[in-house]
Amino acid sequence: MHLPAMPRWVKIGDAAAFTGTTPRAIRHYHAIGLLAEPERGADNRRRYGYGDMIRLLWIRKMADAGIPLDDIRTAFEGTIDIEQSLARLEECLTAKAAAIEHQRTAVRHLRESGNPLGLLSPLVTGRLRHVPPGALRPADLDTLLVTERIFGPLGAAVQADRFIVLAARPDLRAEDDRLAEAEAALDDSVSPDDPRVDALAIQRCAHETALLAAIEDAGLEETHDDLFEQYDETADKDESETTMSASEAIGNMPYDFSPARIRYEERAFELLHAQQNGDTPHRPTDQPSTASADNADDHNR
Repeated sequence: MHLPAMPRWVKIGDAAAFTGTTPRAIRHYHAIGLLAEPERGADNRRRYGYGDMIRLLWIRKMADAGIPLDDIRTAFEGTIDIEQSLARLEECLTAKAAAIEHQRTAVRHLRESGNPLGLLSPLVTGRLRHVPPGALRPADLDTLLVTERIFGPLGAAVQADRFIVLAARPDLRAEDDRLAEAEAALDDSVSPDDPRVDALAIQRCAHETALLAAIEDAGLEETHDDLFEQYDETADKDESETTMSASEAIGNMPYDFSPARIRYEERAFELLHAQQNGDTPHRPTDQPSTASADNADDHNR
């Protein structure tokens, strides 16, 4: 029996083909000192022998396992304990596996929900699971997305109560739409001292109060303890998103509010805070009377 012809050395293309890599990768191994430069023939081309091929095969095996090339080189040189590299690699792979599982869960929720709601945290999507299809508007999801980014899943899950009530109460949804339209009209042409600003803030305060009452009537607040327990169980498992303070968010999120709109938001917050704490809200000296505010409201409508 005659053996097939066996070369004493091969060129870089044949070496790459046998070891399952590429000539470019082999040249990179030479450049970083992972593989010594072989002898060159009369044609000035590299000649790879048996030892080179063995080294290339081991490099390929270790690289396929995820070991960084620098660690492979130092492991060959014996300057580090390969166990240290493997321990770091295992930690990295564990983190990657968790990230992949997170992605799989997000894709599954997205398919189940059929809309971007599935990309929010499970705490939020679970809270809204009984909302009728189509009841959540794109703007609702946008709001939840921003809230989740700023205050985390728990903040967004609590805020979801608002949209549960709006989906069930057409009257409150209609008022919410009316206020949103009026808020959008507070552009740069409106002065922050315009009586409509305060009048609208009073209406927003009344609307938010009605929403809170509807949330309470629906028994949603009674389930907050369960919501907090769910959050505590999952808080340590999902730290992929960092939260920021409200002041940081204001500096990083471009809302493009006019001075009048900013004054309106401030005034609405003051009124709500005062009402919730049983205080009498401060009224500026140039604040219109209740009758004037009502007239301004009629004009704004």
